[in-house]
Amino acid sequence: MSKKNKTVAIIPSRLESSRLPGKALLDICGMPMIIHVYKRCLLAKKLDEVYVATDNTKIKDVVELYGGKVIMTSSLHQTGTDRIAEAAKTIDADTIVNVQGDEALLNPGYIDKAVLALHNNPKINVSILVNSFNRRNSPSDMKVVLNEKDEVMYFSRADIPSDFRKNGHELLKAYHIVPFRKFFLLEFSQWKEGSLEQIEFNEYLRILEKGYKIKAVHVESDAVSVDTSEDLEYVRKKMQNDIYFLQYA
Repeated sequence: MSKKNKTVAIIPSRLESSRLPGKALLDICGMPMIIHVYKRCLLAKKLDEVYVATDNTKIKDVVELYGGKVIMTSSLHQTGTDRIAEAAKTIDADTIVNVQGDEALLNPGYIDKAVLALHNNPKINVSILVNSFNRRNSPSDMKVVLNEKDEVMYFSRADIPSDFRKNGHELLKAYHIVPFRKFFLLEFSQWKEGSLEQIEFNEYLRILEKGYKIKAVHVESDAVSVDTSEDLEYVRKKMQNDIYFLQYA
C-alpha cells in the first residue's frame, strides 16, 4: 500500500541560460549549484524522495556522481513546471514540489511549510512561498500581491503595488518552492498558455487566469535565485557560513 500524502520534490534543471550560461553546474564553494539544491531538499522532513529532471546528460552525470536521482525529460519544454509535469507522470506520489534549480540557499524547513499548506487543507491544489522584498526595478525577481486570505492575486516582474502614489512600501517576492497536488499539476500542464502568462513569462499566471487559487505561505529569507553573476557572487559569499551547507558539505 502506498503512503498517504507521499511527497516528492522535483528540481527542473537545464544547462542553457541566457543570463548566466551553464549556471546549473557553476561552482559554489566546491560544489555545483544543482547539487546544493538537491542536498538541501534531502534535509526537508516532509519530502519522501528527491529527483532532478533534466534534458542534459552533463547535469545527469554530475547529479548521479553525487548519488542523486535523475529523470530525463524532453528538451522542448518552455518552463520548469512543464518539465516536472513530464517527470511526475513516472512517479507514484500525491504531492509534487517544484523546487527551482537555482535556489542554492533554500531553507529545507521552508519546503516543509509550503507542503504543509497543502496537507492541512484539502481545498488547496497549489501553494507558493513569499518573502518580503525591497529591491526596486528588478525584473528577474517575480513580485506578488495577495488578498486578505493570503491567496495570490497577481505575479509581475514589475514592482507591485506601484510607487506612483506612495513610496517606500514593502514588496513581496515569490520564493520558488511550489507544491502541487499531482493531479492538478498534470491537468494544469495541459492548458494553453494564458495571455498574462505570455506577457510576464510566469506560468503560474495560467492558474490564476483559469480562476483557481494559489495559497501563499510567508517566510523570511534573504536567499536569492541565481540569475546573474552578481547573484552568484552573493550566494558564494553567503554559502561559506550557511548552517545547512555545513551539514552536507
